[in-house]
Order: sequence, then structure tokens, then C-alpha cells
Amino acid sequence: MKKVLALALGLLMSVALFAQEEDLDAKYAADLLKPGTPAPEFVLNDINGNAVKMSQFRGKTVVLIFWASWCPDCRAEVPALKELQAKTDPNKVVFVSISSDRTVEAWKKYVAENEMGGVQLYKDKSKVSEDYHVKWIPSQYVIGPDGKVVLGTVMLDKVAKALK
Repeated sequence: MKKVLALALGLLMSVALFAQEEDLDAKYAADLLKPGTPAPEFVLNDINGNAVKMSQFRGKTVVLIFWASWCPDCRAEVPALKELQAKTDPNKVVFVSISSDRTVEAWKKYVAENEMGGVQLYKDKSKVSEDYHVKWIPSQYVIGPDGKVVLGTVMLDKVAKALK
């Protein structure tokens, strides 16, 4: 009986360990742009209505975040994202968030209430999500100073590792 219990406990621990280490990229980020791919150009409006182009960030590393305020996983990630942003040099790394919110008002309200930094963009009817092959939010990219994809992921901890 003790051997059966020990075996069952070992099996449960293995399953729990596997579940903790599950690579969500295999499930949700398989179609994201691959490293070395040039980052597609876009022009979107920021929170003040100013046009922002992807190419204007050349020379800096860009953390590109696809999200929405109605997305529970996106909201849960905000504190860690703000912490990561606070740890990076703004002269070398720029955080660019692209919202898929249903309304501009909901987006602006959430950004203000949560004191979200970086460049905040609203995708509206743009096809930027399709250009970046985003099928799940939150999704993040690290774009190198040369304008090429370094990493595409749905896991913020991988972004943090890529920035080190």
C-alpha cells in the first residue's frame, strides 16, 4: 500500500511540475513572426491622437505588446509589465502597447486609471494584428534596434529574459 501511495504521489508531483513549466508559446504563439523577420510597418494613433510609426523606433529595442483592457490575462500582466518597464533604460528600450479595446473611451480610461507608461496605441480598424500574426492576447514581441524580430511570445517572462 505504501508503494502505491508513493507512486501516486510521485505521479501527481510530475504532473504538477509539467503543468507549471508548460510553454504557452507552443499553444498560443506558434504563428507569431519568427526571429529575423523584419517588423511590419504600421501607423496608429497614440492616446493623444498623434500618428506613430513602427519605423520611428529604429535604433532602439522595442517591446511591442498586443492587449486589451477587457482581457483578464492582459490586466493580470499589467503590474509585471510596469515593473519590467521601470527596470529598463528608456534611452535603449521603448514599450509600445497596441490596444484591441472595443472603444477608445474604455482604452483611455484603463490606461489612465492604471498609470500605464510607454507609448499607448489604439489599433481601431488597422490590420496590425494580422500583420504580426496575433491570434491571442496578450502577445508580445521584442524588436531589435535593426527593426527585426528578436522574439515573439505570449509569455512576459521570456520578454524579460530577452531584454537582459
